[in-house]
Amino acid sequence: MKITILCVGRIKEKFYRDAIDEYKKRLGRYCKTELLEVADEKTPDGASEAQEEQIRQREGERMLALLRKCRGEGSFVCALAIDGSQLDSVELSNKIQRLTTNGISHIIFLIGGSLGMSAKLLQTADLSLSFSKMTFPHQLMRVILLEQIYRSYRIMKNEPYHK
Repeated sequence: MKITILCVGRIKEKFYRDAIDEYKKRLGRYCKTELLEVADEKTPDGASEAQEEQIRQREGERMLALLRKCRGEGSFVCALAIDGSQLDSVELSNKIQRLTTNGISHIIFLIGGSLGMSAKLLQTADLSLSFSKMTFPHQLMRVILLEQIYRSYRIMKNEPYHK
């Protein structure tokens, strides 16, 4: 299985980069993991809704261009969105296992920028997934997602960790 996390912006904080590297290393025994980033847009203070929508559109176009390059036969796209379906850790593990059993060899997770994702980008997803009704920094979501993917594989293999 190949897992790609396609996201907006670069991680500046060392502690986030260290956590991401740690989970990518742990996941190495279960799957191939890659993190692809597109440039984010600067949001002016007091931006109007129209300006925010333009920013989502520009970031979304960058993500769509990269998604077209990495999406192929046997891939499944999952967008992280606050209004998506909520799964617990065991359900996410079961979902990944079912996808694998059904011939999916590449799961692509999409993480938008600080303003979220464009509607056009969300429409390309096979699944919209919410980790919570709460809002998290999009940099932190990369760590949370990687940890949950790692937890999913541990659950699948009946290995200790997930309790």
